[in-house]
Amino acid sequence: MLEIIRIPVLSDNYVWLVHEPESRETMVVDPAVAEPVLAEAEKHGWKITQIWNTHWHPDHTGGNAAIKEATGCRITGPEAEQERIPTLDVKVKEGDTVQLGDVTAEVIDVPAHTAGHIAFHIPSEKVAFVGDTLFAMGCGRLFEGTAEQMYDNMRKLEALPEATKIYCAHEYTQANGEYALVAEPDNLALKERMAEVLTLRARGEATVPTTIRQERATNPFMRAASAEELGARRTAKDNF
Repeated sequence: MLEIIRIPVLSDNYVWLVHEPESRETMVVDPAVAEPVLAEAEKHGWKITQIWNTHWHPDHTGGNAAIKEATGCRITGPEAEQERIPTLDVKVKEGDTVQLGDVTAEVIDVPAHTAGHIAFHIPSEKVAFVGDTLFAMGCGRLFEGTAEQMYDNMRKLEALPEATKIYCAHEYTQANGEYALVAEPDNLALKERMAEVLTLRARGEATVPTTIRQERATNPFMRAASAEELGARRTAKDNF
């Protein structure tokens, strides 16, 4: 059973520190910065052996070099973005797998937020690290791709087992939910979920990870009936 720790950094980023107790390997997903990550690992007596990057943006890779210098860890990330992540040791794409001890992650291509964005799905743990592709009640902005690509991404992710926990990289849930209520004002599940989110945020608590089950019921981008509808909703959210 993986131990997964949320490390809040910058204004709204989450870095995920992942420990596999059998091998004692410890991995970091998308380290925006190094110091809080190194401090958290040290607090638990864990040595960071790997970094997994989902895409090239600096708020996901900014801590790579300093963590690697401090620990000698191996850095894995998207093959399609290797020129933009110079610290990469291992380049992967859909169909490849990555190991953390005896735990296997499958790589999924999910371009659109960036051209080479990937996600890591760990079937045995019912866990997926999705970077900035899927958020609680939201999806990433279409910086380097199309609505058609994001629609395809939603199909890939919604096909994961519904109990799969989705570890995204930002605390965007309240803002996403406010737009979702406009996109789907009659969605009762969405109204109930937003009430829970408001309670959590009022207490200063995190709202992620989410699950595929929750997103199928409440995410207006996953629930969009076509790429055109997803694109219209993304544009509306961008201007919301």
